[in-house]
Parts: sequence; C-alpha cells; structure tokens
Amino acid sequence: MRINYAIVFVSDMKRSVAFYRDVLGLALKFESPGWSEFLTDGATLALHAGEGPAVPGSDPLHVPPGRCRPGFSVPDLGAFHARMLEHRVVCVEEPKEVFGARIAQYLDPDGLGISVGEERRGP
Repeated sequence: MRINYAIVFVSDMKRSVAFYRDVLGLALKFESPGWSEFLTDGATLALHAGEGPAVPGSDPLHVPPGRCRPGFSVPDLGAFHARMLEHRVVCVEEPKEVFGARIAQYLDPDGLGISVGEERRGP
C-alpha cells in the first residue's frame, strides 16, 4: 500500500497555492477556489478550502486532529533551508539528524507544519 494523496485544509486558496507552488516549488496540476492539486513524485498533494480560521498561538509541532502534516523529500536540505529563509518562511525546527536522516520543519501560510527530509545517499 502507498499513499495516494494528502489533503491540506487551507483558509486562503490563492495564498496557499502561491506558497506551495512558488516557495516550495511544487508543480501545480490545477487550481480552483475550493480544490487545487499539485504534482509530486508518487502522490498528489491537494489543497481544500477550510470552513474556519486557523487557530492562532497553537504549538506548530503538535498537530491537532483534523489537520495534516505533509512530508517532502529534497536532495539537498541545506539549499532548501536557505531558500525557505530567503522567502521568510517560518522554520520551527532547524535541519538536524533524526534517526539517521536530516529533517527540518517549516510552517505554511496557515501555520501548518511541513516536514522536509533530505534524500538518503548510498552507504
């Protein structure tokens, strides 16, 4: 079994599409006011218009029920991290080693945590 898609509920579709497309660099498959999709290697990332505002002040490393935390893999986490800082994306966990992998955590425009890991290289 493999994941087919992940849905992220958002408060502002245009703002979120711009973030995932222009900042993260995902290819936009299509965009509409209530549903947009991005092409990724292996699974679809979908944005769905949410029915309420994001909860301000919540802990970004604790994901409450009803939300999602997408995880992405990049070839060079250092370069990706520099690009996120350049775009003033909030980093809630700097790149670090976790169980033999380098990962970092960022926030999207609604405060959703995004995990980004560096692709593992050979032995």
